[in-house]
Amino acid sequence: MIRTPDLTGHTVLALHAHPDDESIFTGITLRRLADAGARVVLVMATNGDMGESRTGLAAGESIAQRRTAELERSAELLGVDRLVMLDRRDSGLPGWASNNHPLALAAAQPLTLAGRVAEIADAEGADTVIYDDEAGIYGHPDHRMSHTIGAIAADIVGATGYRMTVDREHLHLAAPDGHLVHGAARSARVAFGRTTAEITLAVTGEQRHLDIKRDAIAAHSSQIGPEHLPADLAPAYGYEWFVRSGAPGVLDELGNAHFFAGLPAAA
Repeated sequence: MIRTPDLTGHTVLALHAHPDDESIFTGITLRRLADAGARVVLVMATNGDMGESRTGLAAGESIAQRRTAELERSAELLGVDRLVMLDRRDSGLPGWASNNHPLALAAAQPLTLAGRVAEIADAEGADTVIYDDEAGIYGHPDHRMSHTIGAIAADIVGATGYRMTVDREHLHLAAPDGHLVHGAARSARVAFGRTTAEITLAVTGEQRHLDIKRDAIAAHSSQIGPEHLPADLAPAYGYEWFVRSGAPGVLDELGNAHFFAGLPAAA
């Protein structure tokens, strides 16, 4: 049985680059925070408009509209209290001409967007900010910019920062080619994640959290089909990994954080 602490009074702001990232990389974490009483604010930098839909769109419906609707459903499943869109354009993969579009996230002024995120965090009283690690998990320019924005915003408001990543050593052993990040990294032609020794903690959950995570990922049906998710989700998606900046915060309080460097799991 996973221990659920009382996190009432805490607010966590999670910054993500594209619709579906919130469920893939932090689905268990956001649901567990909500269940523990924390207020969860999800800030989405882009609407994923450079993606292609694997399902048919309704007459007059754009891919951005579809992906935003999917995001809203995912956020509901994950217990998100407030969803904020930054309304930047998806930049596309590394090296694409779309990286330089004036409205692309990758071409944004980071201080301006960080200021907006900091204003949201300050207004919400957020003591924790979740954002991408320095490499953008798998090198995508939008994820890299999300790291820069999140790091600056967390510093402005003095919040504990948790940089999301993946443990590539764990995935290599437990689920080779079983995580969506494998295909994303191949498309971007980059490496992904960090070694186990570089990671501060990982959050896991019970089967019900995995089931919610599956449903939240599946909500993004324009991008992800049933064939993209293994029958047993636990090996690839049962942990969500973070590198912490600053003093221990609410993610450490979830009670099941597995600490690396030889330390035992929290009681």
